[in-house]
Amino acid sequence: MKVLVPVKRVVDYNVKIRVKADGTGVDLANVKMSMNPFDEIAVEEAVRLKEAGKANEVVAVSIGPAQAQETLRTALAMGADRAILITVDGPIEPLSVAKLLKGVVADENPNLVILGKQAIDDDANQTGQMLSALLGWSQATFASELDLGDTTAKVTREVDGGLQAIEVTLPAIVTADLRLNEPRYASLPNIMKAKKKPLETRTPDDFGVTVSPRLRVIRVEEPAGRTAGIKVAGVTDLIEKLKAEAGVI
Repeated sequence: MKVLVPVKRVVDYNVKIRVKADGTGVDLANVKMSMNPFDEIAVEEAVRLKEAGKANEVVAVSIGPAQAQETLRTALAMGADRAILITVDGPIEPLSVAKLLKGVVADENPNLVILGKQAIDDDANQTGQMLSALLGWSQATFASELDLGDTTAKVTREVDGGLQAIEVTLPAIVTADLRLNEPRYASLPNIMKAKKKPLETRTPDDFGVTVSPRLRVIRVEEPAGRTAGIKVAGVTDLIEKLKAEAGVI
């Protein structure tokens, strides 16, 4: 069984985001980049499936600039067998990502695609669902537990009301939630071995996909700073201020 794991290069979650002075986007100059944390969980799950004998190959794929090779090398150091980079300069929208991944799936013919439920840069939470629709495959989103069988997969999903247990037929798309596992740290020997693992470079033209954006960013602004709180004399005073000043009731 082959498992495909899409991963995204994003600003490291420990970095404080800065907006450009002209409001055209986020300042990425001299900013630490890393693998999207939810995708890291997806890689860990795929590697665990391989270690358990339920998968025989793990293929990592990323769509982005040439620097995304570093992200793929991290996936290889964690245990992925080989990697594919589709080079794209500039931002790319979830639908274009899903179309490119559909092309990769057609070439690789995996039994399972595991990816993070969302990326921490845009929080779109769309790619997995769009890929499932384009392929006509089963999908199990927000997975916190995965039990893979020969022809089906049992998935525990995190939903608003608690947990939901479902069973999907393979091939399928699974998006990883935070509690699916705890990703491992890549050891130095594995980091060195990852440099010798195969990494193939492709372009959107290889898949006949146009990645021109459909949306236009008008302006990016930082959220307003939090104002100081106040004390009220009692419930009546609180209700009055919520009505007259805050306008929330």
